Amino acid sequence: MVDFARQQRWLEEAFFFDQSAARIDLAPIHPLTLARYQGTLRRRFSKEFRLRLLGDLRGKKLLDVGCGDGANAVLLAKLGAEVTGIDISLQSVDVAWKRAAINQVAPACRFVCSPLETAELEPNSFDLIWGDGILHHVIPDLPAVMERLVHWAKPGAPMVFGEPVNLCPALRRLRLRIPVHTDATPGERPLERDEISLLRRHLPDLRARHFGLLGRLDRFVLVNHNYERSRWLRRVVANACASIDCAPLSLPGFDRLGGSAVLWGHPAK
Repeated sequence: MVDFARQQRWLEEAFFFDQSAARIDLAPIHPLTLARYQGTLRRRFSKEFRLRLLGDLRGKKLLDVGCGDGANAVLLAKLGAEVTGIDISLQSVDVAWKRAAINQVAPACRFVCSPLETAELEPNSFDLIWGDGILHHVIPDLPAVMERLVHWAKPGAPMVFGEPVNLCPALRRLRLRIPVHTDATPGERPLERDEISLLRRHLPDLRARHFGLLGRLDRFVLVNHNYERSRWLRRVVANACASIDCAPLSLPGFDRLGGSAVLWGHPAK
C-alpha cells in the first residue's frame, strides 16, 4: 500500500513538471550542441565529464532515470545508446516522445511514465544507468530507489549521476539568503552527507567529482543556461570559472564548497 505522504509527493512532482513541459518549444538538437558532445569531452564541465565516464555508447542499453522532457535521452540516443527513459510526469514523457521523433531517434528510445518506486522494468537489463538531477527529488525513498536501480542494472553496470549537493551548511544558509529565483519542486533539496553515505552502500566504489564553486555564476553569464549559443565572451567567462574551480574542488576539505557533484560507481552484486 502506498502511503499518503508518498502519493502527495508524486502528485506535486508530476504537477510541477507537467507545467514545465507545457512551456517547452520543441526543436531538433542544435548542431553546436551535438558537436560539443561528439567532440573532445572536457573534464571541467559536469555533463561532458559524465559522458567521458560512460564511454562509447554505441549499442549500449541505457536507463535515463528521471528523463523529464527527453533532452538528455535524445542526446544519448544520438550518441548511439538504446535509451529507456522513465519519469513521473505524463506531459514530460509526451514531450520526450515528440522530441525523439523530431530528432529522428524514436526507434532507439522508449519512455515510461511511472514513479521510480513502483516502476516495473526488466531486471539485469541495462548496461548503463544515467541520472541528471533526479536523486535529490526522491530523498524520502532513496533506499528503495537505489535498490530498484541496482535490480535493473546488469552486474557491474556503471551508474552516473549529476546532483546538487550541500556539504557545507554555512554556504547553503548564505545561498538561501540571496534572492535568486530558481525553479524547484516543494520538497527538493541538495544531497547531504547522509545521502552520499547511503549511495555508497549500494555503490561500494562510489566516487565523486565536485563542481559549481564559481560555476554558480553561469546562471548570470550564459543566456538561458545555454553554453553553445551564448556569445563568445560569455563562453570565455564560463570556461574560466570552470577551469578555476577544478583545482580547489579537487582538494580534500575544499570539495565541500562545490554546489554540485558527479557521483559514479558500480552496484554491489
